Amino acid sequence: MSDGAQFQQVSPVRLYQRIVEQIEQAITRGDLKPGQRLPSERELVTQFGASRPTVREALRVLESNGLIRSRPGDPNGPEILPFSSAGLTKEMTRLVQFDNVSMAELISFRMILDGSASMLAARLRSEEELSAMERTIAVMADAIETGYDEFSKADVAFHEAVAVASRNSLIEVCNQVVRGAVLSLISDKVAQAHNRKALMRESLQHHQEVLEAIRARDGLAAARISRRKLYDYYAGYVQESEQGPLLALLDDEEK
Repeated sequence: MSDGAQFQQVSPVRLYQRIVEQIEQAITRGDLKPGQRLPSERELVTQFGASRPTVREALRVLESNGLIRSRPGDPNGPEILPFSSAGLTKEMTRLVQFDNVSMAELISFRMILDGSASMLAARLRSEEELSAMERTIAVMADAIETGYDEFSKADVAFHEAVAVASRNSLIEVCNQVVRGAVLSLISDKVAQAHNRKALMRESLQHHQEVLEAIRARDGLAAARISRRKLYDYYAGYVQESEQGPLLALLDDEEK
């Protein structure tokens, strides 16, 4: 027996997966564009030489992935949808939930994302986008007295406004997923903390400092402050032995 390449056993591929692959490839090549329609179900059965249940399963998968939309009773074929971040959000959420990503990994990734988003926003933001950030800060300040839920919503809105100003849709999506995963793990602890008002005031100050750097169009400062403030706020939820990746993202003089 040869000592060269080693191969693994192959797995059977279901027919509907082949249909999904062909349609996905047609969309990727641009043969199918948003707004266009696939052939009717009957025509697809003929073209693929597959059974109706197989075609229906393929269409179900494509719709679940956000690539097409089928309307009940519509005599036309399924519609090709434009790119949406919803599919990517769903897949990243699954990764976070089921792949045992640690809190340290989540927070360090969020530090990377928020730092990059703040740097880009400082350099690219419009006056309207800056105003949107300022409004969320004002809501956060008022919400300290009204409750954590409203404060948290305004917090999310601030980061969304910064991500929008970064002009990068992938940063928007990744930030949304990672922020949601982190908050899902600690939100109850913050909401029930006896010093939650102090925590909210500290968080508000952090956001105000990032906002000032973005207003000044100082991208490096905005990134540095973002990373540092996230570390200060979240490091306490990570065991000291696992904080290496977080510390590595800070400037030497900050450690």
